[in-house]
Amino acid sequence: MTGLDPETKMQFLFALRSRGVTDARVLDAMEQIDRGMFVRGLFAERAYEDTPLPIACGQTISQPSVVGLMTQALQVTPRDKVLEVGTGSGYQAAVLAKLARRVYTVERHKRLVRETGELFRELGLTNITAMLSDGSFGLPEQAPFDRIIVTAAAEDPPGPLLAQLKIGGIMVLPVGQSDAVQTLIRVTRTETGLEYDELLPVRFVPLLEGLGKDEV
Repeated sequence: MTGLDPETKMQFLFALRSRGVTDARVLDAMEQIDRGMFVRGLFAERAYEDTPLPIACGQTISQPSVVGLMTQALQVTPRDKVLEVGTGSGYQAAVLAKLARRVYTVERHKRLVRETGELFRELGLTNITAMLSDGSFGLPEQAPFDRIIVTAAAEDPPGPLLAQLKIGGIMVLPVGQSDAVQTLIRVTRTETGLEYDELLPVRFVPLLEGLGKDEV
């Protein structure tokens, strides 16, 4: 956000803090990644509002406070290998790239993979790999992961994703019916099983199997 006027930047960060994003590393990462780079066209002038906005392929870019709260709940360390399911605009992956050793992000729409890949290169984010894939199956060839984040809602945490989480690993995702308010949960994999924490109510697009219609 280097080119942003100080007042807009201050308001953006204040909105994050006021909604519970208090982790200093997360706030620093979100200050470094300019959300305006990820919002194009008609909605570009609203890039710094704390609101979700439409992007291509019928998807949305999550509101900044939700990105911040999900990232905070993930408790990413500089050593972590992270899987993101649902690249979308690429904003969440870019924030994670400032915190983690490596980020793999999978997306079912080819256009979004192409556009975000170009944007990551433009921003010099060399530790992100964006791939066209059915995210409900995760990324077995790179498993296990220290952290997994899902930016689309499933009725239950998908089994293949849970299986790709390391012992001690954390997954953050929205669960619930796609037409109702969902709950953001954190799943921690322990030596003895899975621990679940409910975090906050959210609204996300549904997690769909297969590739987007334009990719088949």
